[in-house]
Amino acid sequence: MGEQFVVDNSVIMSWCFKDETNNYADTVLDSLTGAAAVVPSIWPLEVVNVLLVAERQKRLGESDSIRFITLLSQLPILVEHERPEMMMKELLALARTNNLSSYDASYLDLAMRKGLPIATLDNKLIEAARKIDVPIYAA
Repeated sequence: MGEQFVVDNSVIMSWCFKDETNNYADTVLDSLTGAAAVVPSIWPLEVVNVLLVAERQKRLGESDSIRFITLLSQLPILVEHERPEMMMKELLALARTNNLSSYDASYLDLAMRKGLPIATLDNKLIEAARKIDVPIYAA
């Protein structure tokens, strides 16, 4: 498989909602024909939570959520199964220093450890990545 990059949930979930589509996220999705995305181990929980909230707000039906999960399972998205308990201090420091959530810090940490660019729509995460020289993925 070709190049790899870290993709955060802001990009992935924009594929699910018609009112959140944008050119960058669409280009990232298109790039998965020749590349693989890498995500931290918390990613499946984040996806499920966003889908549940959307269902409760009547933005999605149950079948829409199942269809989206099926789509995701067909994409080259590799879940990195690091042991979070081994990284808690590092994530805390990274999140604190860069004013990020622990979730966003886990994506940034993964990009740093793997030496990969990060695809994100989150402005705080973009700012933190630039500050510590993690490249933003240019699909």
